[in-house]
Amino acid sequence: MAECPAQPRSAETAPPPRRPPVRRHRTVAIVGPPNSGKSTLFNRLTGVRQKVANYPGVTVEQRVGRLRQAHDQEVDLIDLPGVYSLEPRSEDEQVAHDVLKGRMPGVRRPDAVILILDSTNLARHLLLAAPVLSLGLPTLVVLNMADALRDRGGEVDTAALARQLGAPVVLVSAARGEGLEPVLEFLTGELGVPRPVELPVIQDVPKCREWAVRIGARAGYRPPAPPVWTHRLDAVFLHPVAGPLVFAAVVVAVFQTIFSGARPLMEGVEVLIERSGAWVAAALPESPFRDLLVEGVWGGVGSVVVFLPQILLLFLFIGILEDSGYLARAAVIADRTMARVGLQGKSFIPLLSAYACAVPAIMATRTIENKRDRIATILIAPFMTCSARLPVYTLIIAAFIPERPLIGNLLGTRAAAMLGLYVLGFLAAVMTARLLKSSILKSERTPFLLELPPYRWPTLRSLGLRLYDRAWLFLRRAGTVILTAAIVLWVLAHLPLVDGAAPPIEASVAGTIGRLIEPVIEPLGFNWKIGIGLVTSLAAREVIVGTLGTIYGIEGDENSMGLREALQQDLTPAGAVALLIFFAFAMQCISTLAVVRRETGGWRWPLAQFAYMGALAYAGAFVAYRLVSAWTA
Repeated sequence: MAECPAQPRSAETAPPPRRPPVRRHRTVAIVGPPNSGKSTLFNRLTGVRQKVANYPGVTVEQRVGRLRQAHDQEVDLIDLPGVYSLEPRSEDEQVAHDVLKGRMPGVRRPDAVILILDSTNLARHLLLAAPVLSLGLPTLVVLNMADALRDRGGEVDTAALARQLGAPVVLVSAARGEGLEPVLEFLTGELGVPRPVELPVIQDVPKCREWAVRIGARAGYRPPAPPVWTHRLDAVFLHPVAGPLVFAAVVVAVFQTIFSGARPLMEGVEVLIERSGAWVAAALPESPFRDLLVEGVWGGVGSVVVFLPQILLLFLFIGILEDSGYLARAAVIADRTMARVGLQGKSFIPLLSAYACAVPAIMATRTIENKRDRIATILIAPFMTCSARLPVYTLIIAAFIPERPLIGNLLGTRAAAMLGLYVLGFLAAVMTARLLKSSILKSERTPFLLELPPYRWPTLRSLGLRLYDRAWLFLRRAGTVILTAAIVLWVLAHLPLVDGAAPPIEASVAGTIGRLIEPVIEPLGFNWKIGIGLVTSLAAREVIVGTLGTIYGIEGDENSMGLREALQQDLTPAGAVALLIFFAFAMQCISTLAVVRRETGGWRWPLAQFAYMGALAYAGAFVAYRLVSAWTA
C-alpha cells in the first residue's frame, strides 16, 4: 500500500519553510522505487568512496558513500533499499521507514532526502512522493532517465511539478551524468521552497493513484511512447518456448567465453606470480622467512589469485545481463520452474545472486514475504555454484579434462564440464526445495509480481565499478582468509622440529591431521593432502587451492611441477570427479553458516543444512568415484 501524509496542507495553513543552518557534516538519504536508478545515482556521486555494512539487527545492506566535490563540507550519502512504500511490511520498507524517521539504532536521521523517480514511469512512482514529503525533511525530487523520456517523446514541466509538490524538482540522467549540477548544489546547501498546495490524507491505493495522476497532469506530464524494442524483445525472451531456449543459449555462451576468454589473462597472471616468486627467492637469503614468503604466500595465495580474471569475466557477464534488464525477464521465465517445486519467482533473484556468493543471496531473501518460502530459499541457496567454487572447478577440470570441441567453437569439453557442475548444483537445489516444500515447509503459493524495466545499454562506468568491487573483495579475501590459512598451514607443515629442522611434510602436524582424516575420505579417492584441503576450505571454499599450492610448494623445489601436474600425481580421474561432486554439494563456508543462523534466529536450521549438504556431498562423491572407477577400469 502506498500511504500518503496524515494531514492535508494548504498554502494558507502550512507553516513557512525554515532554512536550517548548513552543517559542515551532513547526512543525506537517497530513496526511490526499485529500477529507478537510485544506486546508479549513488555510484555516480560517490564513485569508489563508499562502504558496505549491515544495519544493526537486520540483514539489509547499509551502503554509505562520501560525496565527491563537496568543497569544505563532509556529505555522507545513504543508499536506502528500493521501495514502493514507506509502510513497513517488508524488511526493506522497515529499514527505509526507520532511517528516514530517525529510529534506526546507530544511524543518524538524515538532514535531507533525495527522492529519485523514474521519469518514464512517473504516474506510478509519484505514489512514493507523498509519504516522503510528509516527513518534513528538505527534499530534492530527482526525475531520472531524462534521456529515455526525451528520446521517446515524453515531457514534464519540472517547475510546475515543483510547485505542486512543494519541493525542488530536477530532470537528470544518472547513467550519463546529465543534469547533476543542481543535485550537487542541493547536497552542499539547503533550498527553501513553499510547502505544497495539496497533499492528500487518504490511505487507500486507488485515491493515492488518482492524486499522483492529477499531480502529473498539472505538471504537464506526457508519458513517453512505449519502447518498441522492449516489446519486440519480450515477445521472444518471454515466450514459453523460445524464452527458455534463449536463456540456455546465453548460459552456454557465458561459460564457453569464461574458459576461452579468460585463459590468456590467467596465464599472464600465473607467469607474473611465478616470476615475482622467483625474484623474491633470489633476492632474499635462505631462511625460514624466505621459505614462508615463497612457499606460503606465493605458493598459497598466488595459486588462488590466478583465477581472478575468470571470476571478473563471470561478473562482467552477470552485470551486463542485469543492467540490460534481461535478468528480470529470466526471473519471469524461472517462475514457472519455481512453481513446480513450491517456490515463486521471487526466489530466483536470491538464487541467481548466489552464483556470486551465498552470503548476499541469503540476505536478498528478505524480499520474500512468505516466511516458509524464505527459509526454503535460504536453505537451498548454497547449492548454487558461487564464485568461490570457480577456482576449484577450473583447477581440477584443467588438470583432468583435455580441451576438445563438442559443438564446433561454440562449446568445448571443459566449458561443458563446468556447465554440468552448475546444472548439478541447480538440480540439487531444486530437488531439495521440492522436498522441503512438500513436507516441513509446506505453504500456499503466493502470486509473483515483478516490474519489468525497459531494456537499456549497460554503462561502462556501472560495469567498471561492479568489477572494481568484486576485484577488491576477492583480493581482500585472498589477503586475509587465504593468506592466514596459508601461513598457519605453512607453520603446521614445519612442526615439530627434528634436530632443528622441519620434518617431512607427511610427518608434520599438518600431515598428521591429514592422515587422521584419510581413512574417512579414502573411499572417495582422496589422500591426506586433499584431506588437509577439505579442513582448511571450511573457512572458504577456494582456500583448498591455496592449501594445495602451499603443500606442493613445500614438497617441491625450483624445478617442481605446477599445481595441475602435481594434482595428476595424487588424484585419479575418478578421484577428481569425486572431488568436483563433493564441492558441488558440500557447505564449505563458515560465513554462510553464520548468516543462516542470524537469518533464521538460531542454530537449528544452519546445523541441519550443514549436515544435509555434507551427507549429500559424501554420498555423491562416493557414488561418482565408484562409477568412474568402474568405467575407466
